Amino acid sequence: MIKAVKLPELGENVEEGEVLAVLVAVGDHIESDQTLIEIETNKASVEVPAPIPGVVKAVHVKPGDIVHVGGVIAEVETEAEGSGAEVAEAAVDAAAETESVAVAAAQPPAPAVAAPPAVDEHAETAPAAPSVRRLARELGLDINDVAGSGPGGHISEQDVMQHARRLIQERVQAPRGIAAAPAGSLGLPDFSRFGAVEREPMSGVRRKTAQTMSRSWVTIPHVTQFDRADITETERARKHYASQVAAQGGKLTLTAVVIKILAAAVKLYPKFNASIDTDHDEIVLKQYVNIGVAVDTDHGLLVPVIRDVDQKHLTQIGRELTELSDRARARKSRPEDLQGANLTVTNLGSLGTTYFSPLINWPEVAVLGIGRANQEALYRDGAFVPRLMLPLSVSYDHRLIDGADAARFLRWIAEALEHPLALALDG
Repeated sequence: MIKAVKLPELGENVEEGEVLAVLVAVGDHIESDQTLIEIETNKASVEVPAPIPGVVKAVHVKPGDIVHVGGVIAEVETEAEGSGAEVAEAAVDAAAETESVAVAAAQPPAPAVAAPPAVDEHAETAPAAPSVRRLARELGLDINDVAGSGPGGHISEQDVMQHARRLIQERVQAPRGIAAAPAGSLGLPDFSRFGAVEREPMSGVRRKTAQTMSRSWVTIPHVTQFDRADITETERARKHYASQVAAQGGKLTLTAVVIKILAAAVKLYPKFNASIDTDHDEIVLKQYVNIGVAVDTDHGLLVPVIRDVDQKHLTQIGRELTELSDRARARKSRPEDLQGANLTVTNLGSLGTTYFSPLINWPEVAVLGIGRANQEALYRDGAFVPRLMLPLSVSYDHRLIDGADAARFLRWIAEALEHPLALALDG
C-alpha cells in the first residue's frame, strides 16, 4: 500500500515552510517517527517525522523548496497486513487524491454566466488560506483581485500586501490628471548599471519576518509613547540576588524583572493583554498572561514566549528566559516556543540604544521597548544626585488603546521599576 506523506499542521498560523534538509532517500527503510525532513517555518526549525513505517518510494521535496501545509513531501510503501486503521488511512489518502483529479477532469466547464453581485460565492474560489482572506478584508481588498504567486496561483499574505502597496502608489503617488503606472512597473531598477552587486536568497526566518512586519505595519495604526524610570534601587537589588538565580540555572536580568512587572501591569490595564477581532467587531480580552521576548540571533529575530508569567516567580522567569533564549540562538526552538504571546518585550539596551519605536507583532496590540540605562544627575532635595535612568518605549494599536491609557500604563511600569517593594506589597 502506497501512502502519501503530507506536511502536517505545525502550529498556529503556520501555512508553509522552507525545507532545510531531506534526511531520507528513495529505497530507504524507515520507522514510525523517524525524521523525514527538517523544515523552517514560523521562525522555528522543525523535524517532520514519518507517520508510518515502510519503504520510501518517492521524495517530492528538496532543500530550498517552499512546502505548504498539506503538501505531499514523500510516498511510503507500507505493509498491507498493517493495522486496519493505517491501511484504511492510506487508502483514503490515495483514493481522495485520485478522485480529486478524476472529478476535475470529468467536470464539464461551467457556463460563462456572471454571478450576481450580491452573491459572495465567487470569493470562495480564490486559492487562499483563511488568514490571507482575513487580511484582505482588513485592508478592504477583494481577494479575487489579488494575483497569487504560489503554486496554482495560491495567494499569500505577501501577495495581498504587495497588491495593497500597488493600489496606494497608483492612487496617491500618481500626479493628478495622469494615468497611474501599470501594476507591473514596480520592480527594482537595474543596480548593476551603477556598480557591482551581489544577490543572496532570503532565509526562511528573514522572509517570515518581512511578511509579519509588513502585515503589522499595514494593518495596525502605530503610536509610540516614551518615558523613563529611575532603576537605581531595582538594579542594586537585582545584582544582590543574581547569584541566587544563577545557582538555579537562570539569569536575573533586567528583562526578567520587566516581564514580571508587565504581568502585573496588564491585570490593571487589560486592553494591553487583548486582540482585536475585526471579523466580529469584538475585543478579545485574554485571561492568561503570555509574554514574548525578542531575541537577536545569527539567523534572525525570534520571539520565544514565556507562558503564565503571572503565576511564576522571578527565579522561574529568569531560568525559563535563559533556556528559551539559548534554544533560539542554537536554532532549536520548538513551534510551541514561538506561539501564543499576548505582549512582547524587546530590549536593545545592550546595543547602546536609548528610545526607539518597536513594531507591534500582530495580533498583539502593544510592544514594550527597553533602552540602555545611563547615569544622570537629578536634582533632589536641593542637590544633584546620580541616578540610573532607564529609557522606555511602548508602541500600541491606536484602534484599541487611547494615548492617555498608554501614558498611564507606561508610567505605572516606570513606577514599579522605581519602587519594587510597592509591587510586592500590592501583589
